[in-house]
Amino acid sequence: MSTSDRTPSWWAVSTVRARLTAVGGSVIVLALLATSVFVWASPANPVNQISSALGGSSAAAAESEAEQRAIVLERNQLLSEVVELTDKLADSKVSMTATKAEMAAIQQELWSTEGKLEAAVKNGGSPKGPVTPKPKPKPRPTTTTASIEGITAPTKAEIVNPASPYFGMYTEQAPFNWAELDNTSTKLGSTPNVVGYFGGWDEDFRANAVTRAWQRDTLPILTWESRPIAAANDVIEEPEYSLPRILGDPEAGVPGAFDEYLKKYARDIVATGLPLGIRLNHEMNGTWYPWSEDNGYGKPINGNRPGDYAKTWRYVHDIFEAEGANELVTWIWAPNIINRLPESHRSSAYLDGLYPGDEYVDWVGLSAYLRPPFRDGVTYDFDYTFEASLAELRRITDKPILLAEIGATEIGSHKADWVTSLFENLAAPENSDIVGFSWFSLAVTSYVQGERATNDWRIDSRADSLEAFRAGLALPNGRFRLEPK
Repeated sequence: MSTSDRTPSWWAVSTVRARLTAVGGSVIVLALLATSVFVWASPANPVNQISSALGGSSAAAAESEAEQRAIVLERNQLLSEVVELTDKLADSKVSMTATKAEMAAIQQELWSTEGKLEAAVKNGGSPKGPVTPKPKPKPRPTTTTASIEGITAPTKAEIVNPASPYFGMYTEQAPFNWAELDNTSTKLGSTPNVVGYFGGWDEDFRANAVTRAWQRDTLPILTWESRPIAAANDVIEEPEYSLPRILGDPEAGVPGAFDEYLKKYARDIVATGLPLGIRLNHEMNGTWYPWSEDNGYGKPINGNRPGDYAKTWRYVHDIFEAEGANELVTWIWAPNIINRLPESHRSSAYLDGLYPGDEYVDWVGLSAYLRPPFRDGVTYDFDYTFEASLAELRRITDKPILLAEIGATEIGSHKADWVTSLFENLAAPENSDIVGFSWFSLAVTSYVQGERATNDWRIDSRADSLEAFRAGLALPNGRFRLEPK
């Protein structure tokens, strides 16, 4: 969606709740530390048993004992760091002077430490250091279901061609906290099977987002933006993240500025072993993101050149292919609906220049919002919002379509009727190529053209909007097959 409507960062929650969460987390971690020490000292510890059985005479046993002691020490150190970082993050939340960037940096460090700790526990050894280049892994089979430590997930082929459409949601914190999503699901009586979330190129791959989603049999879809996660919403010039820097200059022997980051990201996906969708640099046909090519008046955005967007998509895709990650990633190319774009950006030729090609895309998608200003005498329904843009997608390719990020405002009192029209049209045979949608269920206050307004995109913003949603999901001729909540 337009940067002016992006929601505040998810960590901006109650300071009291943050402090209680930090204290509770500290208590749990300290308990784990105590348990670790107790288990190490216990005679039942396998290392102690081995040592006793061999009388300490075996060099192999001594070496094993030393290794185990080092592992425990390293785990305990990581646990201590988690406590320290959790407390530091809570302090940042309660400080009125802390900036988004500071909090994001602390949060990222915490996630990194937690990831190392998870790796240490999972592998039974010390966390791995910097990833070094390795041969391309064998491709994962696409005909069997993934099963990772008790978590099962469908194959990529099953994800791309689902038996029934997806219903997804974006909420303030999911998939890292399910409270808001679950609250809305309870009101709907249906559980979404897609969760959307955002990530920046200053963040490592967050495996916990994927594992937490699949623990609930939910497809995670990452909107992956080539800019910092805490970037200011009104800044579209991010020179360090320009498309020419990402691409480098292979003919001149200049590598891309993010090559190692992208390789590591792909390898981390392979190591996690579970599928996800990636919506890379969405709404590229607009004028509000650093990866857009021009501002609608012939002026480049962020130093980008015509054709750079599609080249960058293929470049990232090829790195993932070389690392074996594309067996797990469903690639989603998702422009904005064309209704209110500059005239030059509504043309077929412009959209064609942004498409990387069928071999690089699994789904095509759309971002679409029903928002002011509204005019008298206009019927604001599915056709008004989607018809022209869907025609363009179907002209370009026959790939399945995901309405990747949609919502409707309560301003103007069109929302309930628009939701009803949405579900009626999704049930129509001519839209059978639409494999689902993901709703942006947040309320956002922003300035648009100098006017301050709150767009309440939430599913349950009003009783009639919620009821329209409930009725739409339950249409007798509808194709949604969702678990009851």
